[in-house]
Amino acid sequence: MVGSVTAVPFSRRPQTPGDRMRHWYENALGWATVPGEPLRLVTGLRFDVLDVPAEAGFGALRRLGPDSPVALRGDRMRLLVAAGSADELPGLLDWLEWGALALDLVALGADGRMEAPPPPGPGSWRADARPSPPGPSGRLQGAAVWLRPPVPGCEVEASLPTLSAVGGGGGAPDLVRLVDTVATQCHRVRLRACAQPFAFS
Repeated sequence: MVGSVTAVPFSRRPQTPGDRMRHWYENALGWATVPGEPLRLVTGLRFDVLDVPAEAGFGALRRLGPDSPVALRGDRMRLLVAAGSADELPGLLDWLEWGALALDLVALGADGRMEAPPPPGPGSWRADARPSPPGPSGRLQGAAVWLRPPVPGCEVEASLPTLSAVGGGGGAPDLVRLVDTVATQCHRVRLRACAQPFAFS
């Protein structure tokens, strides 16, 4: 038996929690991800993000539909809105007469990145998936988590806040009302921070 060769199958590397997360985002939701760790989602394709202080975000949640995904990371909340909304934000703030104020409101649009929270459900996707208790500064620490996760099989984009005239229609929340509420809440947070007495040591 000269020249006999036995084929040995290539061994597969075990799938990591990061691989399973990437698979969930890319295949179950159809959302683009960025190679590397931590797993990040590409904004500007299927959704944009309004990144606001968590305190302001909690005050604005009533302006979102129940199916609009919302994430939390530390003391920041990420409100998912329709793709293209980041480009509209400066004009909306000016039109709503918030443009002259410095608000702690950041929009992530085309070519932006958002840390991907672990998908919801049983099973451990990542050891650091839950936020830690507040630290000495009173801020939450830890990885991003979903407060309102996206639901595979549903048309997530149809539930995102959008400009009504641009095709939101149906049950999608109105982006103008959401931005006005978020700006108001961001301003309140800023005023409270400015009103705090200085600590003398």
